[in-house]
Amino acid sequence: MTLAPPDPPTYPKLRIAAIRFLNPAPLMWDFEHEPHKSVLTAHYELDYMMPAQCAERLALPADHPEAADIGLVPIAALATIQGLKIIPGCAIAAKGPIRSLLLVRRANQPLTDILTVAADTSSRATLAYTQILFHLWQNPFADFIQHRPDLDAMLAEHDAAILIGDPALYALEDRQNREARTGEKLIYHDLAEEWIKLTNVPWISAVWAIRESSLQATHRTLEEIAADLTASRDHGLANIEALVKEWSAKLPIPAETIRIYLTKNIFYNLDEECQNGLKIFYDLSAKYEILPELSF
Repeated sequence: MTLAPPDPPTYPKLRIAAIRFLNPAPLMWDFEHEPHKSVLTAHYELDYMMPAQCAERLALPADHPEAADIGLVPIAALATIQGLKIIPGCAIAAKGPIRSLLLVRRANQPLTDILTVAADTSSRATLAYTQILFHLWQNPFADFIQHRPDLDAMLAEHDAAILIGDPALYALEDRQNREARTGEKLIYHDLAEEWIKLTNVPWISAVWAIRESSLQATHRTLEEIAADLTASRDHGLANIEALVKEWSAKLPIPAETIRIYLTKNIFYNLDEECQNGLKIFYDLSAKYEILPELSF
């Protein structure tokens, strides 16, 4: 009697903590569009959230019902969460102005005189970058206070404000209207541009990271997972006009602004220059005691 071969082992899907912002939209293309969406659902399960929550899901115990295996995490999280491994290939980065990361201050108050900064803490990396910048601006004593991303309310209570993601893009679009409405002249610092000016390396906001324990438990290799994520990015960048159409319907931002943002402002490749930028970020964040030391 010939015995039937045993069924192949089954493996749980890798749980991905993803972000509902405009900037990672090209990275998510294959996960949200056919023909690849159906194929990827065999291996991955998506859950959308804010950037800081991605890090929180990766910090949960692996057996927690809300824990994630993979996340598009702010790079600050890699210094504070044990057991994470960068998935090579993709990044949310900038090699020039990024537009969606702003420090806004009153024109009559120099950076060295700022005492309090209202911080939208939806990205831990942006907060850490800004704290480094204040050290480089010779103002290491500014306090950063968590605040919802509402520019008027932030500046009513504090000297400056950090806006991240879509709220920053809204603020730039509303800049002239706000000045006409309030009569208050503000300066909008593009944080990536300021960082590059002072350090000569790119700004890296987030990378894909995976729990080492999840990688060991899956039947898939790091290279296979990286290939899925990189292919999704490449297909997204090849479908920019479709993304512009989709996101123009979601955000009160002109289509051309979205097009420029996705093609000129955001850099999606974790290349050698960006890896050097990561090293500089970790070195400076440790030097100024903003984050624990991390070898990279």
